[in-house]
Amino acid sequence: MTQTMTPSPAQTPTIAMVGGGQMALALAAGFCRAGLVAPATIVVFDPVAAARDRLAHHVPGVRFADSGAAAVAGADLVFLAVKPQQAQAACTEIAAGVAAEGVVVSIVAGLPLATLATWLGTRRVIRVMPNTPCLVGKGVSAVCRTPEVPAAAASRVSALLAAVGYVHEVDEGLLDAVTGLSGSGPGFVALVVEALADGGVKAGLPRALAQALAVETLAGTAALLEQTGDHPAQIKDRVSSPGGTTIAGLAVLEQQAVRGALIDAVVAAAARAKELGRPAQG
Repeated sequence: MTQTMTPSPAQTPTIAMVGGGQMALALAAGFCRAGLVAPATIVVFDPVAAARDRLAHHVPGVRFADSGAAAVAGADLVFLAVKPQQAQAACTEIAAGVAAEGVVVSIVAGLPLATLATWLGTRRVIRVMPNTPCLVGKGVSAVCRTPEVPAAAASRVSALLAAVGYVHEVDEGLLDAVTGLSGSGPGFVALVVEALADGGVKAGLPRALAQALAVETLAGTAALLEQTGDHPAQIKDRVSSPGGTTIAGLAVLEQQAVRGALIDAVVAAAARAKELGRPAQG
């Protein structure tokens, strides 16, 4: 069991995390694994005991506060890692405690910088859209910020995020689309992997082997695309021999409109991200 605490002045944290779910865990573990942050300099507030226990197990030495306000007191960086529906209450609670020179980094989907700044009472706000592969250091994070964020703070946040994967600076207007693609994409890709494995089982493979082959094929193809810089169509065409197995399967995928379904899934997820931000705007 973990115990909560209120940091004393002698233990003032460098990084606070309001919310201790899977993404907070991924970030904290990645920062510490890369040697960029000592666990004792991270203070987390999460009212859910299971979340605190998980963090304590995976990031030994991380500390816990008994409130959001206590967690952020004196922190240089405050990571806001709560659900969109909880964000306004969390911002209201911590607003008075955010240091004058502190920067708030929000990973809350859909909430625009202007809304966050209003709720937090500070214009020093960065928005990040990370994804779950951050858990294994292979994440993607898209970042935007207000003009009031100092360049040094922005660079530090980018360096921290680089410890858990790729980092892209984008205009805020693109973040909903980013959410639809890389934010929700792991769910879509996992579904594809599951379907490929199921196909292997239907064709006669043992379940464990089918899943391993599906995961390894996806990882290998992604690495091939990244390292060669080739367009996906080039990879597809190279393995599509006339009258061969791949083109037979691709024909089925086109008949079933798989390509269109994936396009629509990304667009739908992006639209939902935009909807999440609307109540906050008015």
